Amino acid sequence: MPFVRISLPKKLSQEVKSNVSFAVHQSLTQESNIPENDYFHIIEELEPWQIKYPVSYLGVTHTADIIYIQIIAGLGRTLEQKKNLYSEIAHRVSTSTEITKNNIIIVLLENAGRQNWSFGNGEIQEPQHAI
Repeated sequence: MPFVRISLPKKLSQEVKSNVSFAVHQSLTQESNIPENDYFHIIEELEPWQIKYPVSYLGVTHTADIIYIQIIAGLGRTLEQKKNLYSEIAHRVSTSTEITKNNIIIVLLENAGRQNWSFGNGEIQEPQHAI
């Protein structure tokens, strides 16, 4: 049940924005075993002045095409699963858009489980898959 917020430059085409979202979703279904219909994304289009970044950080260079992908999910993934997820997202985004791997920032925020989620009706749902 991940919740994904994608923040990116407004100048990117609608196709690129959709491709980024789809690439993240495909990566989550492959690497985190989420169901195909577990697809809750917000795409946030930002003006250049709203995106701040260093030209270089930890040996990685960045440009004005930088995008931020924030994933909120429940606890339970190993370090290896997280590494695979980040790698898969970067690969899929960079092969389906003009965005290069060095411009893809990913932040995974984990919370303590099902009691922190409501997917409607003001209730806590009890899905059978891990979140």
